[in-house]
Amino acid sequence: MKQYLSLLLCFFSLLFSINSVAELATNFPVKPVKIIVPFPPGGGADTLIRIMTPALSENWKQTLIIENHPGASGLIGSDLVAQSPADGYTLLMGSTAAVTDKNIGQFTPIALVSASPYIVTINPKLNITSIRGLISYAKANPGKLRFGSSGLGSASHLAGELFASMADIDILHVPYKGTGQALTDLLAGHIDLMFAPAQTVISQIESGKLISLAQTGSKRSAALPNIPTVAESGLPGYSAVGWFGLFAPAKTPLPVVQKINQSVMTALSDKSIRAAMMERGSDPASGSASDFAAFLRLDQAKWAKLIKQNGIAVQ
Repeated sequence: MKQYLSLLLCFFSLLFSINSVAELATNFPVKPVKIIVPFPPGGGADTLIRIMTPALSENWKQTLIIENHPGASGLIGSDLVAQSPADGYTLLMGSTAAVTDKNIGQFTPIALVSASPYIVTINPKLNITSIRGLISYAKANPGKLRFGSSGLGSASHLAGELFASMADIDILHVPYKGTGQALTDLLAGHIDLMFAPAQTVISQIESGKLISLAQTGSKRSAALPNIPTVAESGLPGYSAVGWFGLFAPAKTPLPVVQKINQSVMTALSDKSIRAAMMERGSDPASGSASDFAAFLRLDQAKWAKLIKQNGIAVQ
């Protein structure tokens, strides 16, 4: 009899738990949602989430609070989210450096926002106009070219390391706390080039303050149709993309994850949001939370192999 009562109690407890989770997802959100960007203002992650914020806020009828917590290549901000309650009210706008194969277990992937090629961008003072010219200059001046990134292990860092490895050149990596800070030094001539998110540098390219040599994807982005790829410009086989996406702490209930994913996909299908992203050189993404998780596994395996083979220092 006691065993029967114990099983019955477990059953009702489980049923209550399931109903509570379902109710949580149905009503989500009932209070403001905080989104942590682990980089300074002005970078790719910050720009994209701020484009989407009005639509998400309207959809949820709640305030979205965007907080920038830069440092340690995005790990400071990502750690804050990992340590937050797994209820969907504290999210991470992450990228390659902030969420790696080492800490992915601390998060639940929610939605891929954009996976777009970066732009190989240089200071005009270099007087280089092509990828072939860049490679030739680097070979003639080993260690002289300085490329900036948003931090160790970031896509802007690893894209440059992959380029150097495949081109067999020696270029000096200069890490920053974010692409916005690297951009400032690129414009000032303190560094020579960047493998930069388009949304960070496109306005500077259009104004002539910087020069774009190529985009890093395997094919031309729909958002950047007039910029050739690195592969077609002198380095066959080269391909790298920078991604941005939303994460929640690990063990966030699946119904909540699915509801947030649906809201993000609705925002990304909005014509005005798509236009704003495309104008900044970012391709809007689509797909479920599980699609995002599968994408991450492939992307992280690629970079882990490069890091190991080339002894690249990351956080």
